[in-house]
Amino acid sequence: MTGSGWLAAIGLMLVIEGILPLAAPAAWRDGFRRMLELSDGQLRFIGATSMLGGLFVLLVLN
Repeated sequence: MTGSGWLAAIGLMLVIEGILPLAAPAAWRDGFRRMLELSDGQLRFIGATSMLGGLFVLLVLN
């Protein structure tokens, strides 16, 4: 992947992450508040699952 491809991927990620706070800020705030109550182990599991899901998508696309 070229440098411009990485920048496009980061830009797309930022656009996707910005949709919920723009469309439903109260729901986003509530979800963020609930995430703060999770333990470190739960957050690590969510992060690892998210990373593995992303890697899977990248492998399927290539």
